[in-house]
Amino acid sequence: MTLRACGLIIFRKLHEATSASDAGNNIEYLLLQTSYGTHHWTPPKGHVDPGEDDRQTALRETQEEAGLDSTHFTIVDGFKKELSYNVNGKPKTVIYWLAEMKDSNTEVRLSSEHQAFCWLTLSEACKLAKYEEMQSAFKEAHHFLCSKT
Repeated sequence: MTLRACGLIIFRKLHEATSASDAGNNIEYLLLQTSYGTHHWTPPKGHVDPGEDDRQTALRETQEEAGLDSTHFTIVDGFKKELSYNVNGKPKTVIYWLAEMKDSNTEVRLSSEHQAFCWLTLSEACKLAKYEEMQSAFKEAHHFLCSKT
């Protein structure tokens, strides 16, 4: 049986892009560091509970793990990324949506599942995320955002 998880790639704009060449330089992504295992960094995400749809899971997990609810961000239409990989020999699917913070200064409140968080540029997020699938998801999200400006 395939494990299923859902989450949000959350970003904030530090300022409005002043030119096409500036697009993307003003974006930071939220990563959370787990307080268990290898202490890896990921966007907020978690397993789907019985009776929950994928998007509800993403919203619930973001609230639980980062203290951010749907009043703090806007889901960006047109972007949805599905990752498939193995964890401990079992297949896992993770679905991410893209969400923009309404106020870049909103406080992130971590649950006990995480020990740290940071806002990072695309290149910094890719370095910290480590896993190729997650790096690809960040790059696709970034390209999607930059192509909209």
